[in-house]
Amino acid sequence: MSSTNLTKLLFGLALSISALMSTQASADATLDRIKGRGTLTVGVILSGAPFGYIDPKTQAQKGFNLDIARALADDLGVKLETVTVTPPNRVQFLQQGKVDILIANMQYTEDRAKILDYVPTPYDRSGGAAVVRKDSGLRDWVDLKGKPVCVSQGSNYTQPLMEDYGAVVKALPSQPESLLALQGGNCVAAVHVGATVGLLLQDRSEEWKDYAIPFPTELIPSDSVIWLRKGEKDTQAALDAGVKKLHASGKLLEFAKVNRLPNIEYLQQQNRVLSASK
Repeated sequence: MSSTNLTKLLFGLALSISALMSTQASADATLDRIKGRGTLTVGVILSGAPFGYIDPKTQAQKGFNLDIARALADDLGVKLETVTVTPPNRVQFLQQGKVDILIANMQYTEDRAKILDYVPTPYDRSGGAAVVRKDSGLRDWVDLKGKPVCVSQGSNYTQPLMEDYGAVVKALPSQPESLLALQGGNCVAAVHVGATVGLLLQDRSEEWKDYAIPFPTELIPSDSVIWLRKGEKDTQAALDAGVKKLHASGKLLEFAKVNRLPNIEYLQQQNRVLSASK
């Protein structure tokens, strides 16, 4: 190899190492920035109880995900700032640095893990439920074959609905718009997180008196995790420790009961395991 080529090679390696070190330094500084400014900025979805909603009386943000965000901010010794996100923009907001993390009804999937990092310890586990008209004749997921089904954009239910059950999926910008499309007859079912639509039918029973969730199982129950940008290992470790504390102390179970989560079996299991390991 000529001296000129060798020089170019060494120069290129130096640039690569410098860029890598710069990226790592930037990533490792995320937690320092959170503590330095005294604020943890969390992207949340406010589409309805039990996970996130606006209290109509006080206009305060409430819900299971909001309680988790506040507890994690307290654990880090900082204040909480929330930014409302939607399924179409939540990943973009995170990648652009508009939020530090997402606690936004995003279950773990391999595809999401390719572009984002996540806190290893899940804070919940949930699956999808189908809201249908009581007179639709639909009784199970297989009955959706060839029929239009509404979901939110970016939903992890899209792939199994199409590939496993042959549904014709219509992706709407948000859960409320998906449910409006169902009421308008644009789809035969709207599939969303079971806890959310279950409480919706219960709390707004008159409006939804003609609808039900008749399918006996939830679609792909998956881990609900906190998402963050790639390479932010310090932030990831700090938040993972915080989530484990919330499980072990029983706080997550308290949050779930206050917010009326219908299925707390996973949280009970994690509380037993992590409190025993303390």
